[in-house]
Amino acid sequence: MTHPLVIQLRFTRSELIRALNGVSDQEARRRFPPMNCISWMLAHLTSQEHRYWLVAAQGIVMVPEVDQLAAYGKPATTPPLEDMWEAWHRVTRASDSFLESMTSASLQSHPLANGKPIDHSLGSLLQRVIYHYWFHIGEAQAVRQLLGHVDLPEFVGDIHLEAPYRPDPAV
Repeated sequence: MTHPLVIQLRFTRSELIRALNGVSDQEARRRFPPMNCISWMLAHLTSQEHRYWLVAAQGIVMVPEVDQLAAYGKPATTPPLEDMWEAWHRVTRASDSFLESMTSASLQSHPLANGKPIDHSLGSLLQRVIYHYWFHIGEAQAVRQLLGHVDLPEFVGDIHLEAPYRPDPAV
């Protein structure tokens, strides 16, 4: 059975897709400093999932270029939107089998970084990813408003249908 937090991440990912629907490459690469552009936001979220679920948790390096483009603290970039969607889909698909295996017990474990356990449990990292997505979904909607987009999606979507509350199976 899929852990409830993993279901919440999947819902959040679907809300990102909904938030960025209809954004062109030119629009996605436009910056309104000090904000980053939308394609950077997508690369940044991809970088986080890549680091947590593939590199730290499984030792798999799949798209190191996203870390160069959009890691925290790096200079601003304006990467092509299509390339960032491709990287995001590759990382999320590759992460899904690992995430599907998550249990309440495994979410309490700590992945390794450089051979040593990191300070945060997998469960804390999962929550961090979910909340990070919501931060950038809001930021992307602000950029879209600055671009003149109207009739933007309202959030949060159909969470009551797609990811309703479920108690932790271990409780």
